[in-house]
Amino acid sequence: MSAPITRRRLVAGGAIGAGVLLTGCDRAIEIPTVRKILFTGEDMHRGLQRALTDRRALAREFSAAQMSPIFRSNGTRDPGTPAYAALSADNFAAYRLTVTGLVNRPLALSLAQLRSMPARTQITRHDCVEGWSAIGKWTGPMLGNVLKLADIRRDARYIVFRCADLIGGKPYYESIDLIDAFHPQTILAWGMNDAMLTIPHGAPVRLRVERQLGYKHAKYVTGIEAVASLAGIGQGKGGYWEDWVDYDWYAGI
Repeated sequence: MSAPITRRRLVAGGAIGAGVLLTGCDRAIEIPTVRKILFTGEDMHRGLQRALTDRRALAREFSAAQMSPIFRSNGTRDPGTPAYAALSADNFAAYRLTVTGLVNRPLALSLAQLRSMPARTQITRHDCVEGWSAIGKWTGPMLGNVLKLADIRRDARYIVFRCADLIGGKPYYESIDLIDAFHPQTILAWGMNDAMLTIPHGAPVRLRVERQLGYKHAKYVTGIEAVASLAGIGQGKGGYWEDWVDYDWYAGI
C-alpha cells in the first residue's frame, strides 16, 4: 500500500521533479515560492482534515519483511553541543528526561528507567515533508503512560517537547495536543530496528507520533512540558519550524 496522496506530498514530489534540490527536512520548503504554494489554503485543509477524520484511529503497521533496508535520518544528524557530546560519550548514563509544567508529580527519568517501563513496539511508515518515506520498527513507552505517571493536570491542553539539538542557534522544540499525546501509537522511542536508537535518529529518546509528518517527531528529547496554551512557547505557533519557517502546526496524515 502506497502512502496517501495528499496536497503536501504532491507539491513536494512536483518540486523534486522540477529539479528543486531538497537535501533534508531542515532544507525542504526553505525556498519561499515552494513554501508559499505548499501552505496556501492550509488552514482550510487542516480544519477539514481534523473535522472529518478520526484522530484516534491507528496508523497502519507493517510486517518485518516490509521494513526499509535504508532509513534516512531527518533533520539534525548530531546536536554537536558539548553537553550532548558528554552525554553520548558516557552512553547517556547521565541523561534525564524531565516531565514538568502542569503535572502534579514532576519527573526526571533516566534512560534505564524509561527502558524498564512497559514498551510498545510498532513498525510504521515515516513520511517526511521532503517527500520521502521509510518503514522502520520503533520501541519505547507510550507517552500517555509517562504523562499518567506524572499525574498530568486537568488544565493541561498541549505537550511541548524540548530537545538537545540547535537549529540556527535556537533549541529545537515541538508540541502536540492531548489527543495525539494519549494516542496508543505515540511513544517515546529509545529503540529502532531492534537496536538502541542511534545519534542520527535522535538518541537517546525521540518522539514517534505516527499520525503526523516527520518534523513533528522530535529527536533528542530532553524535556516534556504540559501547558495550557502555546502562547508562551517560542513565537506561539507551537514548534521551531512552525514559528520560523511557517510550517503547519497540525501535520496529520
